[in-house]
Amino acid sequence: MFLQNVFTSYIFLVLGLFHVCHAQHITTSLEGRLAFPNKTPFNITTKITLNSGEYTTYSRKDGSFIIYDVPPGVHQLDIDSKAYHFGQIKIQLLEESMDSPKCLEYAYPGAPKRVVKYPLVIYAKGTYEYFETKKGVSIFGMLKNPMVLMMLFSVGMMVIMPKLMEGMDPEEKARMKQQMEAQKDPTQMFSQMFGELTGSSEDQTAAGTTRRERREQRRVKNQ
Repeated sequence: MFLQNVFTSYIFLVLGLFHVCHAQHITTSLEGRLAFPNKTPFNITTKITLNSGEYTTYSRKDGSFIIYDVPPGVHQLDIDSKAYHFGQIKIQLLEESMDSPKCLEYAYPGAPKRVVKYPLVIYAKGTYEYFETKKGVSIFGMLKNPMVLMMLFSVGMMVIMPKLMEGMDPEEKARMKQQMEAQKDPTQMFSQMFGELTGSSEDQTAAGTTRRERREQRRVKNQ
């Protein structure tokens, strides 16, 4: 009886070890292809990793790739491309269906999952831009420059002011010219503004007018 129990235990132990060894040797190969949405040939070699580098392979020039000896379980597939952005793929391999795994794609971290078919066809979501593209000459961009706006305003005033001065009185013209000359000299402009506030500018203008009249009278007498 004792020998029978030992023999039975030995058989169960052997069967258990056989089952464990058999389970450990159940593997499969994962196949897929990298592609562009517009069906442009991929024409680049890209590193592909499974489970953060536990399995590593490289794609062929046509974008196809194979990862060998993958055991059952849930695996994470990443495409390490420096030029293009690909989504992350989570693959579930069951012992009962090693040839038809369940695959979910996440376009970016936190994005909603999307069921994808197997064999995998992983499309590039976009390209990486490491340098800012040089902008060309833009008229609207130049108009945003304060210096350009000031220049346009000055040119506009030079064109418009003579037409506005045609219908003015001589006194208004003289006053306008005086203001324009004062703008060239900041100290004179501020003194004129201060004089307008205190009321002394009118006296100065009147005094200036009488002097001119006196000069004209002297010229007439000399003639």
